[in-house]
Amino acid sequence: MTNSATPNSARYLKPDAMTRRVANPLVSGLVKIGIGVRGARILQVRGRTSGKVRSVPVNPLPLSGERYLVSPRGETQWVRNIRAANSAELRHGRKIESIGVTEVDDDDKALIIRAYLKLWSMEVGTFFDGLTKDSSDTEINAVAPGFPVFRIDSGN
Repeated sequence: MTNSATPNSARYLKPDAMTRRVANPLVSGLVKIGIGVRGARILQVRGRTSGKVRSVPVNPLPLSGERYLVSPRGETQWVRNIRAANSAELRHGRKIESIGVTEVDDDDKALIIRAYLKLWSMEVGTFFDGLTKDSSDTEINAVAPGFPVFRIDSGN
């Protein structure tokens, strides 16, 4: 599966200072000590230019026997890094899971985005441009290129 979004259609919502300085460090700290905040994990991926390992809290979505990473903010640094690396780690407490990823095609995102909104709209719904879990496939497909989605391939 490949993403049909072009570099010119990149959508990115920069985190505000509260998110960068308070929310993300708080969630990351809890996950690092093994307290799962609604399934949150720490995604660690090697930077595509620096080579340094970068960390960010994420909400892996379990759906129909698969798991997915969805980027509500669009073309974030973790998205660009994971595209380059094709692999990462998910951490929860002392547990480290090595993963590979496959990017989901825009045409296949509606069900995944809807399920993501059903679980986490309270946390991230404002980033979805008015979409809700009840939005039609047509509405979701119209904006799908702005929301990168990756299927998690475990054990890589």
